[in-house]
Amino acid sequence: MRVDPAFWWVGMKNPKLQLLVHGPSIGNSTATLAAYPGVTLDGVQKVESANYLVINLTIGPDAKPGQLKLEFKGSKKLTYAYALRARSTDPQRTQGLTQADFIYMLMPDRFSNGDPKNDVVKGTRVNHIARDSMYARHGGDIRGIQNHFAYFKQLGVTAIWPTPLVENDMPKASYHGYAVTDGYRIDPRYGTNAEYAQFVKAAHADGLKVVQDIVLNHWGSYHYLFLDKPAADWFHQFPSFTRSNYNAFALNDPYGSKRDYTLFNDGWFDTTMPDVNQGNPLVATYLIQNFLWWVESTGLDGYRIDTYPYSEPQFLMAWGKAIAEEFPRLTLFGEAWEGTEAEQAFFAQNILPPVNGFKSNLPGVLDFQIAFAISDALKTENGDLSKLYHALQADWLYVDATRNVLFLDNHDMSRFYSVIGEDFNKFKTSIAWLLTLRGTPQLYYGTEVLMKNFSNPDGKVREDFPGGFVGDKVNYFSSRPGQAGEAFDYVSKLATYRKAHPVLSSGKLMQFIPQDGVYTYFRYSDTECVMVIANNTKDEKTVDGTRFAERTDGFSSGVEVVSGAAISDLKTLRVPAHTAWVVELRR
Repeated sequence: MRVDPAFWWVGMKNPKLQLLVHGPSIGNSTATLAAYPGVTLDGVQKVESANYLVINLTIGPDAKPGQLKLEFKGSKKLTYAYALRARSTDPQRTQGLTQADFIYMLMPDRFSNGDPKNDVVKGTRVNHIARDSMYARHGGDIRGIQNHFAYFKQLGVTAIWPTPLVENDMPKASYHGYAVTDGYRIDPRYGTNAEYAQFVKAAHADGLKVVQDIVLNHWGSYHYLFLDKPAADWFHQFPSFTRSNYNAFALNDPYGSKRDYTLFNDGWFDTTMPDVNQGNPLVATYLIQNFLWWVESTGLDGYRIDTYPYSEPQFLMAWGKAIAEEFPRLTLFGEAWEGTEAEQAFFAQNILPPVNGFKSNLPGVLDFQIAFAISDALKTENGDLSKLYHALQADWLYVDATRNVLFLDNHDMSRFYSVIGEDFNKFKTSIAWLLTLRGTPQLYYGTEVLMKNFSNPDGKVREDFPGGFVGDKVNYFSSRPGQAGEAFDYVSKLATYRKAHPVLSSGKLMQFIPQDGVYTYFRYSDTECVMVIANNTKDEKTVDGTRFAERTDGFSSGVEVVSGAAISDLKTLRVPAHTAWVVELRR
């Protein structure tokens, strides 16, 4: 017999608890709760499948930690001891993230193998590793990530975001983590639940935060709740396989069709990723409790929500409200891979009126509009800077755009260094923007050592980090020769400066309309001012600095913070071709 959640806590703000009991013909049983002070049995609910039973409890404010005794009477009598635990009182747990953080995103299977003993796990559908195959598992794990905390800190990183670590027991391409087969279990090829909790604790002790990557919209087709469904309506089903149209515009199109809306929300993300029906109250509660459980179990600091727009809009509001009420310090940001600033802002807290009853309560999103704008500016000669300006100008749509997460690329996109033609000066410009614009910056693993390749297939951009595996000929954790070292040092120096100068994270932002291929903005406070000026052309540009007088008045000179070069004249700035300066202004 299995019970989800596996255990719970006293003292939760929401006293209601839904237990999903799974076992052969358990639904034909009657269930009772032995007397326990502060806990009441609200009811037992049968579902379509006889292999499930739903038990609804209230955990009152006076309930103490201990063991609940559940009794089941059917063809035979069963007793189950259910643990109620005390909540953690550690103030360092669930710290949340701010703009002062710098997130490092990585794919655990491809980052570092710290425990070869879990490379092959008996009983899993993929029980081998093959590093020469882009779709096979390569052996990276939680221990491998933890072994390199010093590397993250040297780079200037303050938070780690691994792609999903929960079980993905799929027969193909299970390494990526987005086809969950058990939402309550760390994949045994990465480690155990206890090891993950220890990983979060160790990260906190080392001054690092942890973001957990989660999927609300779909599960893997080998999820135990799909293989043995509690009821048919736990998933969206069609007469034949029906894929999502991947078009979120259908959600708020005032002239849109119901068919397009339904296809987007209810269609499957892929053939092996059944779409979960969050309109079913039992499913919605199951999901909400699952993600409350991980936070209280581990003390993690944030959730990155995969494919955020694809979930039921009403469920998203209920989920976000429940998470925020229980863990107000937890950071939430979602993937909203959309085509316009307005469509992206629709999925974050915004100033827009409700549409079809949906008003997003998600604090922030991954800022694809900034990513697209940086890419468009740098991937061609004399690229257009106006998109970057306009993407920031559209911040008026958000309640607080500083809660967005900035990035250059990720595991679904071509690596940025390849996109910009392996131009090192353009790389430095992109890093300068990433680490000085508003929002929380995020770097995809290997960008700092110029890892490259194009997606399609995606596996090309998910290669192993050099040095993370036994037998690697190059080890970038310990030695970074040539331009890889220059790249690492540039990121590290600027990230370190950013950490020491809050003006780059919490200061105000003022941008000037790009002119003649030069884009200039300032981060400033009452005590500090940093000018970021980027020449995006193949020629040196002489810039009239008096145009920026409202920010430079009172300052006579500056220093470029990475190179240390002095800038003696703020009124006439000669900026070399394809160069970005981050200039600390001096009085």
